[in-house]
Amino acid sequence: MIHITDTIAIDESEIQEDFIRASGPGGQNVNKVATAVQLRFDAGRSPSLPPDVRKRLATLAGRRMTEEGILIIRARRFRTQDRNRQDAMDRLIALIRQAALKPKPRQKTKPTLASRKRRLESKRRRGQTKRIRQPVAHSEE
Repeated sequence: MIHITDTIAIDESEIQEDFIRASGPGGQNVNKVATAVQLRFDAGRSPSLPPDVRKRLATLAGRRMTEEGILIIRARRFRTQDRNRQDAMDRLIALIRQAALKPKPRQKTKPTLASRKRRLESKRRRGQTKRIRQPVAHSEE
């Protein structure tokens, strides 16, 4: 079990890891060894995630989540497979922890009387500046 928060824990069988060849530094080794990790987590069908966390996770994941609800994380930052596995797992845990945080509800506020007066005064001054810049209309007598 992978513990995410006090209430959320994911079974390791829900996570699938595929190893692929990575691009970037590594010399000849990069052409021979599959060091990059592609981690797949089926968040849409996971019994470990509450529905509200699943919904926020889909929003946070963006393009990393497929239409079927599978979260795909690719890790190829390091040259070793083990470090890339750990990096992918850390990123998954961080993403789920962020989704587990409930957003603070927005408090409706009204502008104060003083701020409304300041706004109207600045609008009046701006209009006055624009009137001064206008060409003078000559009256024909």
